[in-house]
Amino acid sequence: MAELKLSESRDLTRIERIGAHSHIRGLGLDSALEARDVSEGMVGQTSARKAAGVILQMIKEGKIAGRAVLLAGQPGTGKTAIAMGMAKSLGLETPFAMLAGSELFSLEMSKTEALMQAFRKAIGVRIKEETEVIEGEVVEVQIDRPAVAGAASKTGKLTLKTTEMETVYDLGAKMIEALGKEKVQSGDVIAIDKASGKITKLGRSFSRSRDYDAMGPHIKFMQCPDGELQKRKEVVHCVTLHEIDVINSRTQGFLALFTGDTGEIRSEVREQIDTKVAEWREEGKAEIVPGVLFIDEVHMLDIECFSFLNRALENEMAPILVVATNRGITTIRGTNYKSPHGIPIDLLDRLLIITTQPYTEDEIRKILDIRCQEEEVEMSEEAKHLLTKIGVDASLRYAIHLITASALACQKRKGNVVEMEDINRVYHLFLDVKRSTQYLMEYQSQYMFSEEALDFFHGKTALLLLYVLTLFRVLGFYGSFVS
Repeated sequence: MAELKLSESRDLTRIERIGAHSHIRGLGLDSALEARDVSEGMVGQTSARKAAGVILQMIKEGKIAGRAVLLAGQPGTGKTAIAMGMAKSLGLETPFAMLAGSELFSLEMSKTEALMQAFRKAIGVRIKEETEVIEGEVVEVQIDRPAVAGAASKTGKLTLKTTEMETVYDLGAKMIEALGKEKVQSGDVIAIDKASGKITKLGRSFSRSRDYDAMGPHIKFMQCPDGELQKRKEVVHCVTLHEIDVINSRTQGFLALFTGDTGEIRSEVREQIDTKVAEWREEGKAEIVPGVLFIDEVHMLDIECFSFLNRALENEMAPILVVATNRGITTIRGTNYKSPHGIPIDLLDRLLIITTQPYTEDEIRKILDIRCQEEEVEMSEEAKHLLTKIGVDASLRYAIHLITASALACQKRKGNVVEMEDINRVYHLFLDVKRSTQYLMEYQSQYMFSEEALDFFHGKTALLLLYVLTLFRVLGFYGSFVS
């Protein structure tokens, strides 16, 4: 009898957290690339979303590579939301890497190395390979449990069949556990990867279609596999160039991806990998999938980084670069020159520029409705109206921050629906930028190192120094002190 072995694995529980853009599901476009008013978590910015949709369509059709897009607009106008919508619309098959410009200056590697790693995270490689699988219909699962607790681990037998043959396999404890997790039973059609031992339930045999107790709305019925149980199948793996770099440049191999200790990767390693990937492409074993690299706060990059981006975009395997900024005409970091958005003119000339506009009061209300639903906060119409007014007067971000805070205030008074009093309470507890600035201007002199305090300190220091010099002169020590 053949014996199946299963490599040890551990389940990871996915924790869903509510983030600033967790409500974004896509760009909210129809089949004609027209932006819907409210769709997939997106509100307003119809022109910007339509432009992003055109870019997205070119990416999917492979007609755009090594290009760059600039999302420019005031703070809080949905630039990052549009970038996240693009990432969601592309799906899992297309790599999407995200980076903030300020991150580069706090990493333990050179800025250009960090940018190179980000670029290669956004370039996918779709590798095709053949693997051996065991595929058949489950005839019987027999598990022998030990009679005494603490005895040897349980064993069992698995009987699989095709239209032409039937085989019994011995099962170990880990294989039995894997079958239990997949809830495999007689009549199921399964596939077992011989290399990893992974079990995939493909469906249920038509011969068991009368077993009503085993039926459900999502049960897929299929014919019993034909041919031999053991067969070779083509499997497609999608990895990024950066993952291949890390695996080939570290002694711990792919474990470096989990520890985060990637460090700087030598250029020789990358050249060898690029050569190998080019060979795979010629042989038809792999294909390149240019993804998207999103750099937020692009104005934080310096002239050295901008020069690197200019050169990197000319590479034939370059991903699509999407950058965002909320700056106007400002100084290019690392120089004394001013430029639109703090980006050098030569790089700016390469960019397709998409602008975002401030949200209207009606759009702010719709966004707040979506966020209340996302954060599972029930709020009265009057409270939402007040929160909308706050969003117009202060900022949309500040209004969104008050949703969870007001829900906690509501819980404190043992209420179920957030009312105006809860909004009013947290509004006075947490200041927005305007009121905070007003407060600072009023009490500036009482803060340390404020301009008024520094003027006062400098005045006192000057008087003290004058007094000491006068004292030296009176005592006759002034001449010796100066010499």
